[in-house]
This record gives sequence, C-alpha cells and structure tokens, in this order.
Amino acid sequence: MKLKLDIDPDIVAMMTAEVAAGERAVTAAMREAGSGLKTAWRTHITGAGLGRRLANSIRNQNFPRSGESLDAAALVWSKAPVIVGAHDTGPLIRSQDGFWLTIPLPAAGRGLRGRRITPGEWWRRRGLSLRFVYRRTGPSLLVAEGRLNTKGQAVVSRSKPGAARSPRRSSCWSRRLSFRSG
Repeated sequence: MKLKLDIDPDIVAMMTAEVAAGERAVTAAMREAGSGLKTAWRTHITGAGLGRRLANSIRNQNFPRSGESLDAAALVWSKAPVIVGAHDTGPLIRSQDGFWLTIPLPAAGRGLRGRRITPGEWWRRRGLSLRFVYRRTGPSLLVAEGRLNTKGQAVVSRSKPGAARSPRRSSCWSRRLSFRSG
C-alpha cells in the first residue's frame, strides 16, 4: 500500500507571502508611529509658543530607508536639542554678575537694530529716568514717569510740570528666572 500526501497550496509560498505581509505591516506601523510622534512633538512646541522654526527642527528617519523589514525602526530627534531640552528641564537663569536680570516689557520698545533695549539705552533715547521699585512678591520693576504713545511705548509726558503722572512699567528685574514652557 502506497500513501501519497500532496498539499495543494504550496506551504513555502504561503509562508513567504505571510512573512512579506508581516514586513509590510511592521514597516508601515513604524512609519506611521514615527511621523505621528514627530507631528505631536511639533504641535507641542508650537502650542507652547516657541515658534514654527523650532518646531521644524524636529526630524524623523525610518529604517530601513527603502524596502520592508520585520526589524523596522523609526528615529525621531531634534536638530536643536539644547534649546528643546532647556524648555523641557527648565534651567535656572541668573545674571552674569549675580545682580539683576532686566526683562524689557513692550512699553520699553526695541533697541538698536531691533534688539532688546537696555536701561542705559532707554535713558539716552527717551530722556526719561527710570525708577527702581522693589517688590517682595514678584519681580521688581523699573518704571518711567510718563505716558504711552500710540505705539504703546512710554514717552515724556507733555502735561504741565508737577501734574500727577502715572508710572509706566518699562522693565522687570529679577535675580533669577526659571526657563520653563508649560
């Protein structure tokens, strides 16, 4: 008696097809996961108010670069890791000499070539002296006696001398500042 076993569908071809389908599925899943993480990270950065340019520093690379594999991987990184890391960890910022940090407010305007204005430059350009106001709760302030013009910048008041003037905040001063977004 002879027994013949013949499997109609070819098992090797079936296994090869299943492995190929698995490779396509794993590679597609890793591509989707990598691009999803990149998009979420970019959205988080722009949502924190850090700008599109910093958000666009987030990159994504899939491996293998072409073709499919069961060992597919995705790498998501930043081209500006120091800046992104600073916003994540929130390091403490102090002034160079350990005295005061000056943070200009919008009423102070801009300095030369669009830079932040310094208290010395403020006095030279506006002719207004700044008064230091120490506050126990919150940052201390530099205030200017005057008014706001149509651009929202503090200028010399045109009112009569001795008339009541309201102080305008031009800068905040702080000994240290925490650098955290969110």
